[in-house]
Amino acid sequence: MALNYLIFDAADDGEGTGSWEAVASVRSADLPAVMAEVETVLQRAAREAPGPRGPLDEGGAWDADTQVRHDGDWTEVTLTLAGPWDWGEALLAGLGA
Repeated sequence: MALNYLIFDAADDGEGTGSWEAVASVRSADLPAVMAEVETVLQRAAREAPGPRGPLDEGGAWDADTQVRHDGDWTEVTLTLAGPWDWGEALLAGLGA
């Protein structure tokens, strides 16, 4: 599945850990498509996980956070991933992101 709504920006901490964030702002008719992309990314991340999911500062190998904010006719969806740099880059490359 190609990602049409989620475009990720990456940040490397210089110590082998990265974070990737995508923000999509859509009208309600497009929200199901955005949420399907979020689910696709999360399922693939879990399938290709470098270890247990959880906060990195508490021993997790990777983590994800999804925020959904409604503002009138628009909904903003933010997906943030964190984990080993090589894993995140390979994950998103595999999704065509």
